Parts: sequence; C-alpha cells; structure tokens
Amino acid sequence: MTTEKPLRIAMVGHGCMGAAHSQGWRVAPRFFDLPLRPEMALLVGRDASRTEASAQQWGWAEVSTDWREAVTREDIDVVDIVTPGASHAEIAVAALEAGKHVLCEKPLANTVEEARAMADAAERAAGRGVRAMTGFTYRRLPATTHARNLVADGAIGTVRQVRARYLQDWLVDADAPMSWRLQQEHAGSGALGDLGAHIVDLAQYVTGHHLTEVSGTLQTLVPTRPLPGNDGGAAERASVTVDDAALFTGRFDDGVLGTFEASRMATGSKNALQLEISGSLGALRFDLENLNYLDFYDTAAAPDRQGFTRIMVTEPEHPYVSAWWPAGHSLGYEHGFVHQAKDLVEAIAAGTQPAPSFADGLQVQEVLGAVSRSADKAGSWTPVR
Repeated sequence: MTTEKPLRIAMVGHGCMGAAHSQGWRVAPRFFDLPLRPEMALLVGRDASRTEASAQQWGWAEVSTDWREAVTREDIDVVDIVTPGASHAEIAVAALEAGKHVLCEKPLANTVEEARAMADAAERAAGRGVRAMTGFTYRRLPATTHARNLVADGAIGTVRQVRARYLQDWLVDADAPMSWRLQQEHAGSGALGDLGAHIVDLAQYVTGHHLTEVSGTLQTLVPTRPLPGNDGGAAERASVTVDDAALFTGRFDDGVLGTFEASRMATGSKNALQLEISGSLGALRFDLENLNYLDFYDTAAAPDRQGFTRIMVTEPEHPYVSAWWPAGHSLGYEHGFVHQAKDLVEAIAAGTQPAPSFADGLQVQEVLGAVSRSADKAGSWTPVR
C-alpha cells in the first residue's frame, strides 16, 4: 500500500498538458503501490479565475498566480512545469536551487543555451539529492517500453535503420487562429520542437543509439494567421514565426541511419507518431494511433510464416500493465502520464536519477538545434554538438 508520507506537488501552468499531468498525479497512487503519496497541493496560472476553475476540475487544493510561490513554499516538494517553453528555464533553475524536485514538459527549453543551464542546475542539485526529469511520456507506453526491451534483448539483431514520423493536421486550415505555439518567442520552434522532440527522444530511447549529425529543412507553409478574438469582421493577421513542417535525416552512432518527419499540416493525421526500426534479424513498428499494439518481424520465421506479427501489449508480463486491467483490455494516451508520475515518485524515494534526465532533454535539444542550423545552411550535414 502507498505510504502515508506525502510528496506535495505544485504544477505551474495548465491547459491540455495540465489536464494530462493532473490525471497522472491523481491516478498513480491509486493503481501503483508507491513509496510516497503524491498530494496535488498547488496549481499556478496567470489568470486567477481560470486557474481556480482548473483546480476545481482536476483536484488541486490551492491556487496561485505567481510561480514563485511554488518555489519558495517550504511545504512543496515537487514543481511540475507545463508552461510554454519560454519560461521553462527560469522556473526550473529557481526550483532546483530552492531544493525542489522538478518535472518539466518537453522540449526542455526553447534554446540549447537555456537547456544547458537547466541541465547544469540539475547536475548541481543532484549532489544535494534533488531530482529532475524531462517529460517525454511516450517512452512510458507499454508498447514503446516493450520495444526498447526487445531491441536491448537482441530480438531484431543489429539496428540498421530508423524511420520516425509525427504527423498532425490541426493547422491545415489557413484561417486557424494564431496561438503561442506559432510564435518563436514563446514556443522556440514549431513542428520541430513540438513534435520532432518526441520522435528524436523515442528513436534514441528504443534503439539505444544517439544521433551524431543531421541534415534538415524547415518550412512555414502558412505564413500568417488571424489573430483570435475578432467580432466577425475581417481578422487582422499576424506572422507565423515558426516552422509548420520539419524534415531531416540523421546518422546515429554505430552507423545507424535515420529519417524523420514532423508536421502539423499532414491532412488526415490526428496524432500519428510512427516509429519503424529495421535490424539484421528483424524489425519493429509502432503507431501511436494504435498504441496498444507493436508489430514485430522475425527473419528466423519459416518462409511460409514470414511477415509482421501484431503483438497486443496488454499482458501482465508487459511493462506497467500488471497494475491495470485484465489481459486484452486497452490502455490510452493518459496512462503514459500516470506511469511518468509513478516512475518519478519511485526515483525520488529511492534517491536515484529518474530518466529521461535534464541531460537527456539537453541532448534532444542539441539535435533540434543542429536541425535548425542545417536548415539555415540549405540542409548541409551538421554535427549535433
């Protein structure tokens, strides 16, 4: 049974990711036997009424409009950051220096320099027993964790090629309104950081290899968007200052070759994160839009049985699944956030470094930075560091 010792959480920011993280904190101690009991103590947002409404809906005990309260209150143990990327570094560094454990949504920051400052702060804090984690939740789906385990066990032999795509279509309408995600000063980048960060991390996590150089291109397909809030007349339009689509190839260590695509303009694709890994003895395929399944190809199968086999990753022997439902009962998107909360609580209690660390988040940021630099140089091959 979960211990009675509390771990008091403050979450800075809300919105879609706030709802997802709240679900994780709320549900994790009810399905997993945790060594500490998470308490949803404080929700921070800029607008008092909206923050109060979110707190009531999601189950937070108190609200504030100043993130510094989360950092300075002695009764807060963990600061969970789900704000736009422009504020990640300031909040995370202050929290770590105040002795708070930190969970920060991806991408870790808007620039490599900010991410490095965060990783350095996390390294200093680790010496005092303070932990920091980057929120790459797609690592924590049973199917992707199972894929990682299969690769590590040699099930597909030597990894040779990686194909990764993350496709959405919520910006296909050229009159979809402007948002912070389309402004460089708030988001850092567009599809590259929003979606590309996920596929870079997942490809590296599953294969165990790291990208060393990249060649890429970025494009803004709709250069202006209407400002929100018009009263039915012709809306004033503002410039989009980030990319709508990112395409890049990459070389991993040990000669592995990768191709990557991130787009928020892929008509018909709602949340299609797809990963395919080809090896000397087999292959794996995963699609987030069918997240309870993993396709596995085994070259050792008899010729009359060759082909991808679909594994339904809902057995108690699969990662995380034993805490949930009977075999064959599907899990969903929100379960990754529950597993994230579980893993962070266990790491804090054990005094160990949770993964992915801020150093891992920095490494992904360095890949994204290299893609951006390559795009500025007409796609020339660019080292990650």
